[in-house]
Amino acid sequence: MEAETLAMAQEMDFSLWALFARATIVVKLVMMMLIIASFWAWSIIIQKIITYRRARAEAERFDGRFWSGEPLDELFDEIGPDPNGQSERVFAAGMMEWRRSHRDDGKLIPGATARIDRNMDVAVAKEADSLQSGLSVLATVGSTAPFIGLFGTVWGIMHAFIGIAEQQNTNIAVVAPGIAEALLATGLGLLAAIPAVIFYNKLSGDSDRIVAGYEAFADEFSTILSRQLDS
Repeated sequence: MEAETLAMAQEMDFSLWALFARATIVVKLVMMMLIIASFWAWSIIIQKIITYRRARAEAERFDGRFWSGEPLDELFDEIGPDPNGQSERVFAAGMMEWRRSHRDDGKLIPGATARIDRNMDVAVAKEADSLQSGLSVLATVGSTAPFIGLFGTVWGIMHAFIGIAEQQNTNIAVVAPGIAEALLATGLGLLAAIPAVIFYNKLSGDSDRIVAGYEAFADEFSTILSRQLDS
């Protein structure tokens, strides 16, 4: 009997696909959920890496133009009121309010500095929201995927023990397939969670640094405009 059981175990397919195919419907649903979550997380990771790289390059190019000595009005006329770049949009928000704050006689409406600052703060906040959108998905996947995988493992092990009780056989060759199928769910959970947590921390730091650059630029631009107001 034992030799027959061992022979059956040796003939079993322990590939990942075979383990998935033999799992119960609940464990299959858990595995599919984790696979989808992993692909979703990786799509966000790749998209954010590309977006942040472009944002840094755009900020560097705009800083070069802004500090080149070109008159601000001419620079604003070139990029327009609705530019594509993030740094350009912060600059455009300040310049539009600067121009709206002038009366017909050329004098400034009182409180212009505060309104310019608020306009640029709103623009920076919008860019921050755009940069950070999707990061909450990585945080959710990173925090929940291991527990979802563990649920699949617990369910699979429970089903395996029920099978053992029905067969009245505790041989390891009988137990191993069911345990292996159940543990695959935990493995998939960790496979989804680990990259999500790592890249969430990295991308959050990158986003904070980019937004800090926008805030620093807004402060410098506001200082320049304040000097023109005082002159």
